[in-house]
Amino acid sequence: MGGQGRSSRSQNKTGLLKSENEENPLLSDDSRQKPNRLKSSQDQGVEEEETPKEIVQAPIISSYNDRIRPLLDVVDRLRHLNITQEGIQLPTIVVVGDQLSGKSSVLESLAGISLPRGQGICTRAPLIMRLQNHHNSQPEIFLEYGGSIVSTDEEHIADAITAATDAIAGKGKGISNNPLTLIVKKKGVPDLTMVDLPGITRVPVLGQPEDIYEQISKIIMDFITPEESIILNVLSASVDFTTCESIRMSQRVDKTGQRTLAVVTKVDKSPEGLLEKVNGDDVNIGLGYICVRNRIGDESYEQARVEEARLFENHPLLSRINKSMVGIPVLAQKLVQIQAMIILKCLPDIVRRINHKLSANVDDLNRLPQNLTSVPEAIASFMHVFGSCKESLRKILVRGEFDEYPDETEMHSTARLAEMLDKFSDELRSKSVEGDRKSNFLLEEINVLEENRSIGLPNFSPRAAFLTLLQKKAKDIYTTPFDFVDKMWNYIQEVMDSVLRRHSDNYPQLLSSSKRAAHNVVAKKRKLSVDWVTDIMEMEKLTNYTCNPDYLAAWSKLMAYQGEFMRIVKSPSIPPKIKIEVFGEINVAHLYDRGKIVQEAFDMKMRITAYWDVVLRRLVDCMALHLSFSVQNLVNKDMEVEFINEVMGPEGNGVKRMLEESPSVAKKRRRLMSSIKLFKESKHVVDSLKKPTSYRATTNHHYKATTIKIRNPQPQVIEPPPLQFTIYKIQTKLLTSNQLDLLTDSAYSQSRRSFRIFDLRRGSQSSTLRRDFRKSDSARLPQCHVLQKSEIAASEIRLTLALAVAAHGFVAFFVGNLSQSQCRRLAAVAFFVRSSAGI
Repeated sequence: MGGQGRSSRSQNKTGLLKSENEENPLLSDDSRQKPNRLKSSQDQGVEEEETPKEIVQAPIISSYNDRIRPLLDVVDRLRHLNITQEGIQLPTIVVVGDQLSGKSSVLESLAGISLPRGQGICTRAPLIMRLQNHHNSQPEIFLEYGGSIVSTDEEHIADAITAATDAIAGKGKGISNNPLTLIVKKKGVPDLTMVDLPGITRVPVLGQPEDIYEQISKIIMDFITPEESIILNVLSASVDFTTCESIRMSQRVDKTGQRTLAVVTKVDKSPEGLLEKVNGDDVNIGLGYICVRNRIGDESYEQARVEEARLFENHPLLSRINKSMVGIPVLAQKLVQIQAMIILKCLPDIVRRINHKLSANVDDLNRLPQNLTSVPEAIASFMHVFGSCKESLRKILVRGEFDEYPDETEMHSTARLAEMLDKFSDELRSKSVEGDRKSNFLLEEINVLEENRSIGLPNFSPRAAFLTLLQKKAKDIYTTPFDFVDKMWNYIQEVMDSVLRRHSDNYPQLLSSSKRAAHNVVAKKRKLSVDWVTDIMEMEKLTNYTCNPDYLAAWSKLMAYQGEFMRIVKSPSIPPKIKIEVFGEINVAHLYDRGKIVQEAFDMKMRITAYWDVVLRRLVDCMALHLSFSVQNLVNKDMEVEFINEVMGPEGNGVKRMLEESPSVAKKRRRLMSSIKLFKESKHVVDSLKKPTSYRATTNHHYKATTIKIRNPQPQVIEPPPLQFTIYKIQTKLLTSNQLDLLTDSAYSQSRRSFRIFDLRRGSQSSTLRRDFRKSDSARLPQCHVLQKSEIAASEIRLTLALAVAAHGFVAFFVGNLSQSQCRRLAAVAFFVRSSAGI
């Protein structure tokens, strides 16, 4: 019996049980401080207990491994499903360290197995190590990689890992980012899953690629960057922590250090100054330090633990380090606690993201076109696509509605066509002005009149002269209407192509036929427009007619300048300049010797100018009418006929081609179906956690209750009863005595047990209300803790949780003005406190 007592004390000293001095990082008001801040022996006092002469070789296992194991299994199964390829990160303990820092030795000590050793890089691919406490004395060890499972044993495990690494990374010294998984089921190991990464090296050795450092750095950064990753940084006691490359990498992604735990190895070789190093924490390790002694030579793992405990008990320098910070057992317990913390924190979000991505992928799959299997189905799909295209074109080209393309201004067709028409009008007028050269004013008209003179009355201008001038002007602008027609139909073609792509995206085999039909109908409409413009231009050249009163008004206004103009022409002594509306300032010196024909030429010039303005406006008006008429006919009549002939005609075969699913759609369908299958399997995995029965809250008009459950991971019945939490979110600011009675009665009616009610208000325990329904109940009654504050201080949380731990029973928080996430956080913290205490 005495030996057992000494063994128990020894167990506690070596970290197999939680030390009294260890601050639980989950009760975090103090988690912002360093959770494992060391004290010197002078601060702590010298331990008075006698160093035990015998150390029990107890298994390295947390007191709540059995409870966290199902959660860890869920994460491991999700990792095995490779759900990270879908962008869902999993909580992971990632082991990093410089080369020869003792990284592999730490993992060997935790697992009790031998890993590959040698010079240079021993770990050439990420090694996912799954440790599981096994009740059977016979270990089960196997490797998973490349879709194969290889069983091995403790004696040959190093060779098996080497062979698997060669298969993944090739023989030699190269590395790979493809992981292999090592599963170790062994009695006494902690329930942990860790990822061991290649050690950091800067200088490549013979046989290694020149960019070995960059390759290793990329692998490490890929694993430690996600917020879900806990970084286990292995450091040698002999080096300056501030110069370690692994520290610099972790600081880049974890600036506050809240995700980093440091393991200091080789402490027996460099004990000097170690206490100051870990106390000073110059590199900001948020989760603290654990100092360990690894196995040396041919020591067994049991002997190594005995020697490690003796070293930290008896060494003059190392014995001063807080016992909650030394030893492989403490490291194992710490890792299990951290692992449980990160899993509890991340699992709800993982479940939410799985459900969200599953729903999104199902929606995407449903939006894909139906996999057509018959001609009637293909015809129905074609008519649906064509109807959608036709309606979109009607909105865009006819009605000027742009709700389908609010940000694509090029698709705002009515506005763009109006701009094109305005530009067409400006081009017509600019070319007309170029023909009216002010430097040779009236010379062209004089020459035409002289060439068309005949025997007749002197005051009659020949019509032939007018038509000659009219044809000359028409020739100057002849190409402009045809250019406008080309631009107009090119633009309409682009709009149609864009609409067809939008509605036929899922039917590429239909898109080619549809685009061909669109090009055909636009080509036909373009030809009609060209023919129409040709007729218009020929009519304008052959006929000088208008009933537009603007012609006479404009001619009369211009003729008002004739008297002054002729006076200047006949009087060389007067400055030879005159300003005429439309033409501007004109020099008439070149007309002094032209005689009477100047007056006739002036009249002809003013007539052709007034009439040409009518012609230009008539061209623009007719073009606008033609444009609107052509577009409406295109959308409402011509397009439908052309599409049906092209797609469903005897030579089109477009409908039959629709039965052949395009490679891109087939690939997208396969990808979505694969993702949906993966998410369904993942959802099944997370749903496999057994749901406990829950107490339900009675509600009335005084308050509303929200029930939050934390699943009990153990399906079997344990003592005390399965851990359950109900959080009541009270909407009233204060609870009356009647409401307290009501809540207590409700809890009693469902559990048939007594409750003690602690009313914690303003941070102090102002009163204790007790209701005993059965006097025979022992003092270990379930307790109901009431917190009535909008903001709950950390001290109140700790006090409440301490009472919860003492109660060993059902716990309910009655809280005011707390969000759902705050309620969940309280429950998670309570869960962890109870688990840590082994309740």
